[in-house]
Amino acid sequence: MADDIVIDKQLFHERLNGFMTKWKADKRSGDQIFGGATSAVVLVGKASEPGSYLKPAAFQLWLLGYEFPATLFVLTPDLLQVVTTKKKASYLEPLKGGKVPIEILVRGKDAEENKKQFQSCLDTIKNAGKKVAVLKKDSAAGPFAEEWRTAFSGADIKEDSQVDLAPILSNAALSIKDGQEMRNMRDAARASSALMTNFFVEEMSEILDGEKKISHRAFADKVTNKIDDAKFFQKEKWTKNVDPMQLDWFLQPTVQSGGSYDLKFAAEPDESNLHAGVIVSALGLRYKMYGSLVGRTYMVGPNKSQEANYKLLLSIHDAVISSIKDGVSAKEVYAKALNLLKQKKPDLEKHFPKNVGYGIGTENKDAALLLSGKSARVLKDGMTLVISTGLQDLENPSPQDKKSKTYSLVIVDTVRVGQNECVAYTKDTPSDLDSVSFFFNDEEEEAKPKSKKERPPIAQTSVTKTRTRHERPTNQDAEKEAQRREHQKELHQKKQQQGLETYGKGTKSLNGTEEKKFKKFESYKRDNQLPPAVANLGIVVDKKNLTVLLPIMGRPVPFHIHTIKNASHTPENDTTSLRINFLSPGQGVGRKDDQPFEDPTAHFIRSLTFRSYDIDRIESITRDITELKKDVVRRDQEKKQMEDVVEQDKLIPVKNRKPYNLDMIFMRPALDGRRIPGSVEIHQNGLRYVHGSAQTKIDILFSNMKHLFFQPSQHELIVIIHVHLKNPIMIAKKKAKDIQFVREATEMQFDETGNRKRRHKFGDEEEFEEEQEERRRRAALDKEFKNFAEKIADAARNENTSVDIPYRELGFNGVPSRSSVLIQPTTDCLVQLTEPPFLCLTLAEIEMVHLERVQFGLRNFDLVVVFKDYNRAPIHINTIPVESLEPVKDWLDSVDIPFTEGPLNLNWATIMKTVTSDPHQFFVDGGWSFLATDSDDEDEDPEDEESAFEVSESELAVSDESSEEDSEFDENASEEMSAEGSEDELSEEGEDWDELEKKAARKDREGGLAAEEDERERVREKTMMMTAVWLRICFPGLGHLCGVELVNRCILAASLKPALILELDEC
Repeated sequence: MADDIVIDKQLFHERLNGFMTKWKADKRSGDQIFGGATSAVVLVGKASEPGSYLKPAAFQLWLLGYEFPATLFVLTPDLLQVVTTKKKASYLEPLKGGKVPIEILVRGKDAEENKKQFQSCLDTIKNAGKKVAVLKKDSAAGPFAEEWRTAFSGADIKEDSQVDLAPILSNAALSIKDGQEMRNMRDAARASSALMTNFFVEEMSEILDGEKKISHRAFADKVTNKIDDAKFFQKEKWTKNVDPMQLDWFLQPTVQSGGSYDLKFAAEPDESNLHAGVIVSALGLRYKMYGSLVGRTYMVGPNKSQEANYKLLLSIHDAVISSIKDGVSAKEVYAKALNLLKQKKPDLEKHFPKNVGYGIGTENKDAALLLSGKSARVLKDGMTLVISTGLQDLENPSPQDKKSKTYSLVIVDTVRVGQNECVAYTKDTPSDLDSVSFFFNDEEEEAKPKSKKERPPIAQTSVTKTRTRHERPTNQDAEKEAQRREHQKELHQKKQQQGLETYGKGTKSLNGTEEKKFKKFESYKRDNQLPPAVANLGIVVDKKNLTVLLPIMGRPVPFHIHTIKNASHTPENDTTSLRINFLSPGQGVGRKDDQPFEDPTAHFIRSLTFRSYDIDRIESITRDITELKKDVVRRDQEKKQMEDVVEQDKLIPVKNRKPYNLDMIFMRPALDGRRIPGSVEIHQNGLRYVHGSAQTKIDILFSNMKHLFFQPSQHELIVIIHVHLKNPIMIAKKKAKDIQFVREATEMQFDETGNRKRRHKFGDEEEFEEEQEERRRRAALDKEFKNFAEKIADAARNENTSVDIPYRELGFNGVPSRSSVLIQPTTDCLVQLTEPPFLCLTLAEIEMVHLERVQFGLRNFDLVVVFKDYNRAPIHINTIPVESLEPVKDWLDSVDIPFTEGPLNLNWATIMKTVTSDPHQFFVDGGWSFLATDSDDEDEDPEDEESAFEVSESELAVSDESSEEDSEFDENASEEMSAEGSEDELSEEGEDWDELEKKAARKDREGGLAAEEDERERVREKTMMMTAVWLRICFPGLGHLCGVELVNRCILAASLKPALILELDEC
């Protein structure tokens, strides 16, 4: 319970007195509502699930405005008896003194005393009369509820003396709303309609029109997260007096399509992709605990049968709403709907639901107020209902595909019963046929999926786990390695399938290259805006309008500073020359030269030269142009850096109590000025760092928090609370996405001059005591920071924020930026929180990981993280010790991140450019499989591996020619050598070379050396092939060469002339 709970005493007594008055009046009129009950028991056990309240909790919310778990209400027409804990009792004590007496029994730890309290309640029930109202379907859970049920069952209250409490609470308390309750219902319904109409429908249209792939769950989660966007709701006109922060979920968004439908909306969205057919969606929001619901059916390219059935359903829905008014019974409403269906299409009766709605309010579903054929409940002015009409599992006579064979239709609205008519609160969400029908490229035929292109075989890089042979035990962790390899294979296949589903045919480029246009700048709109100095026909630098005016042909011509590349001047005797170079398409100055122009025949001025005798003036003009260019570039860079900086909402300070705070705190990044400590405070919707004497305050809202970390002082000099933000904020004129609150854990931060009795201890004894004191102080500091981090997470629980602690035992050293640091995994991230710049990688955002420079003999390897957002540059963590290779692989596999490895550093800029230019083709061609070292290759025969590297006759001929040309020996030298050796050969007969090689091979096999040679050869060949793949990616112009020739040529080129690589790139 929060300390600022205040119960509205006046409203409490109004509602309690009204409830008791209806009870007494019902006794006089024949016990039609209360069924002759002389007492009632309302039991609440454990706290309700967020957004879901049953009748007992709904009754508490209606009466008190809050839910009080582990609380028992015993009501008679003249008394309210409450059993609850001491803390909750303190909130109820101020309610005493009204017309209805209130008796509060406070539970404690004494079990016997608690039994006496329950016995007192049972005595009150027996003294009140024979019948007691209890919930027949009691779902209260927890030890408190079990203790009460045990006591109640032992009181010998017969079954026929028990009356069902559910219809009593519905009739006498919950069903009929007062003015404030109906306003809350209306605001909740309007918010639901706005979310459905202005967000869900727009997102769905964009997905269907772009033929994007998205699962039901992912789409529902996207809509769910929109509740945090307060600005979205504030745009609506009706939200003038509505606080969006008090909106909560009544029914979280559900999306259904593809032939599987649940019109009760009890099942959660599944992982199936959104199907362009019949789409059913429903959602509901609460406002100040009062809920609403809206649901619609959207049809993509409906046929005539589907349109006819929907028109029928809409007419039934309208008939139900028009028949609802004060005095009408529930079964009359249902009968009217069913009769209309039988008149139009009687064969659809089996597809019609058993009820067309139910009561709604604080309770999710009032089962005592069902609009069914058996309910005799009479509707009254002030009731609020959910009207849900549908047709389940209809057959489609002309389905588009397999998933369109069956479909369902439903329309859901939240309404209020009036004196003479029914008011639909969710009318802002249209339900007519034109509004729910969509047509996207209905004439285009469904494209057949392209068959995957065969990729050249890529050999596996075989890397030994140890550096020497004697350290290499046979079959070390072979089973574990096989399991990991199999799991990785599954992850890669799943990633490939996801890529094909996400980026279907027709997916546009992700880097926006086709949308680039030639930038145009406007200096002046009218000629009277030109500066007066142009009248002298001199060169004028107009800093205000970012323009340089040049005299050409007797006229001042303006050139915007963005069109100027640079300016320089060259003195020549008594004169000087000013040269101004301009930017223009087709200069070929580098990779950034991609400025298209709509007219390819247009001519551009590359440079202008002016000569003058006034050297000082030309120098001044050159300096002004250069400074103006620098200012504009700096300003553009600052603007680009500020693009992702968002303006936070205002912090809401905590009232009625002092906020939780942590003092003697230093913040990183540090503020300008002296390094002085401050304090961190926890407020209603965020944190506030107060620096020094409260002159500077930094606010961090919970809604902008992405991750919260606590790093203890173990093996460190500081203890850290780290906040990783969704959007950066400005601190000391710089944007920051990671903010830390730290305190040093070293001994010099504490006063050692007093409050300590040394007792003349010297030597080892004193040193041991200091170590003990250091450990104790660090433990206390860690506990203080951890408790404060948990308080932050508790205050931000609505944002799903939790405290994450790095696993130091899983950490590894690496260089993500400038220096080698310890990088540690957490539950959801991979972090480095000790030295700035900090590293925080969310695991859910990682596509895959590639390990570079993994080969025998190297002491370090590199790790490259590729993100699911392909426009985001990959992150490199370099120089990781090879001893961490296996632990890193194990960790990546344990968190279901696919990884690959290779012997070379790849050009990731080129790779990502290929991916973003055409992601669909990238995944059709195999996706990330070109990086994978297929584990199955290790088990193949050597003959199969060697077959991938056979040299053709033409290549062999070229190789022979080049070897002859490059031979270091001339013909004469070779003849001399052959002559010298011929005498020895003739003088002594020996064994043939083939026989000698066979003998040597036999001895090698006996000594176990042949396997080593085969392994080295396989490593060499696989490394050669991986190098060829890398070169083809980096140098597309060399794609016509085979693998071996490509590598040999590039190695030769690099050894003879390193600059030749650049020439190869250009070719």
